[in-house]
Amino acid sequence: MRTYDNPVIGGFHPDPSVCRVGEDYYLVCSSFECYPGVPLFHSRDLVHWRQIGNVLDRPGQLTLPADTVASAGIYAPTIRHHDGRFYMITTSVAGGGTFLVSSERPEGPWSDPVRIDLEGIDPDLAWDEDGSCWCAVSGVRLARIDPATGQVLEGPLPVWSGTGLQHPEAPHLHRIGDWWYLMLAEGGTAHGHAVSIARARSPRGPYEPAPANPVLSHRSTGLPVQCTGHADLVQAPDGTWWMLLLGTRPRGFFPGFHVLGRETFLTPVEWVDGWPRVGPVRERHPAPAAWHPLPRPPERDDFDADRLAPYWISPRSRPEGSWSLTERPGRLTLHATGDSLDRPGHTFVGRRQQHPDCRVAARLEPGAGRAGLSVRIDEAHHYDLEIGGGEASVHVRIGPVRQCVARRQLPSGPVTLVVETRTTSLVPPSVTSSREPGPGVRPGGPDTVVLSVEGHESVEGQASAEARASVEAREPLAELDGRYLSTQVAGGFTGRVIGMYVTKGSASFDWFSYTASDS
Repeated sequence: MRTYDNPVIGGFHPDPSVCRVGEDYYLVCSSFECYPGVPLFHSRDLVHWRQIGNVLDRPGQLTLPADTVASAGIYAPTIRHHDGRFYMITTSVAGGGTFLVSSERPEGPWSDPVRIDLEGIDPDLAWDEDGSCWCAVSGVRLARIDPATGQVLEGPLPVWSGTGLQHPEAPHLHRIGDWWYLMLAEGGTAHGHAVSIARARSPRGPYEPAPANPVLSHRSTGLPVQCTGHADLVQAPDGTWWMLLLGTRPRGFFPGFHVLGRETFLTPVEWVDGWPRVGPVRERHPAPAAWHPLPRPPERDDFDADRLAPYWISPRSRPEGSWSLTERPGRLTLHATGDSLDRPGHTFVGRRQQHPDCRVAARLEPGAGRAGLSVRIDEAHHYDLEIGGGEASVHVRIGPVRQCVARRQLPSGPVTLVVETRTTSLVPPSVTSSREPGPGVRPGGPDTVVLSVEGHESVEGQASAEARASVEAREPLAELDGRYLSTQVAGGFTGRVIGMYVTKGSASFDWFSYTASDS
């Protein structure tokens, strides 16, 4: 029997929404203050996903103010397919409110935003038999809208606000058989997270709650996957049902720390007496009948394409003139737009950390500026490996404190910067109580972040060409506790992003590699 490993989309990819068209599945996630916004994935089996773009990929669709705080921006999108057209609806809490875009093809181009005058977040779309389009928002309230103009035609109507837990949100309305099912997230997106459901004969209600609500929650358990909730349902071509949802993988001693953010998990659904039954979300499950593995994505980007790959993101915007793939072909050239990573407005291009253990390296031609690699959650929580003024240095920003923890002189010329995250010798994820750890287990954070420099040095005075060739000299600079780059310390709804930056002058990066490793 085939099995699959959870999460199916690792790293900071929360609030998944999914739709199926024929044998193809399409999934979107929240992007918050990242640009471009709303990552879009494709799969043929619900297990293997490939990012095919970003729905909001141009400034006319997504304009986040420079003062957008971390974890504001784009919240909880929903993707649906109706009458030959794809629709994505979401809310920008940084200004702009609720809007939808549409496209004939999932790869785009997606339309300009259509604004909808509805308060709330986590909007959903569903169509009934007569073609009426319904939009549900957190609360939970339901309105009939015109998706072409955004006009609210009826409502919003209060329908069902869950079982009484805090933050009833993430409504998804599905017509299944003779019933309309309204599924909600409750209890907040932390350890109290839960999925509840109700049903009615009409979208307007009245709604009957499931007798076994919540149908899914990992609260107060020792399971390795926590914070399960914010779910969407999809039926496979063979008739089986599946749930895509967010969860976290905390590590380290009490209270446990998760650093990758909220990730996308997959779990099977059974229907019993007209209600969905969902078992615990495991790290490994029996796989769906369809099985369409994808080639392993390239570990290295040599920047030879005419555009950046869709997984590259930047905080709030990526202004023209701050980056170029053509200025020096085969390299990503960055130009400083701000002098510090501690404030918005800097030049940064990065990708989500998607595995607990990984190795990131980048080949930098620093020029006369200041540039490097940063592991960041926001402007107040980041570790920076920086090259400038003939030296390599490591800078730590934790809340109000900024400190240089290491310096080393370097010869001029290109240099390879390395960031590794290691979870070895740390407290297992199951150790999350207040008890003392067992023998040989040390209390600690979720991982160690190791920052190193690999430079090329010439071997002098040797007769052979091989001896005169350059050799790589590894120079570890710092090993830092990863807990300070976690949601439990930084707060918010995102996760780690590792990327290239410049804060003075210009710098060119010849390549960037990301390699997952076993813990």
